Amino acid sequence: QVQLVESGGGLVQAGGSLRLSCVASGRSFSSYAMAWYRQAPGKERQFVADISWSGGNTRYADSVKGRFTISRDNAKNTVYLRMNSLKPEDTAVYYCAADTGGWRIPYEFDAWGQGTQVTVSS
Repeated sequence: QVQLVESGGGLVQAGGSLRLSCVASGRSFSSYAMAWYRQAPGKERQFVADISWSGGNTRYADSVKGRFTISRDNAKNTVYLRMNSLKPEDTAVYYCAADTGGWRIPYEFDAWGQGTQVTVSS
């Protein structure tokens, strides 16, 4: 079972930046599509961004496009989410997810981290 551990969350003022990291266990990280999701209080979990196995393909939710960047380092088993120009509405618990099926399309994210809190003050 793949273990995912997120870090990098915190409290930031509107307009600020944060970088989230997610480290995966195991040896097959380079075969996993990876994603970030978020869940605000009282709301459903929503897609933020995903990235293909090599990092060559990325997708973003419209709400974060142009402000957030997803990237990965397969040598470090790590996926990142760089968040710029943060807004109060970005406040949520951010979750890392992995598609452990390996090289499959469409992605099916079946492993999840415990989440990291991001709070943006106005």
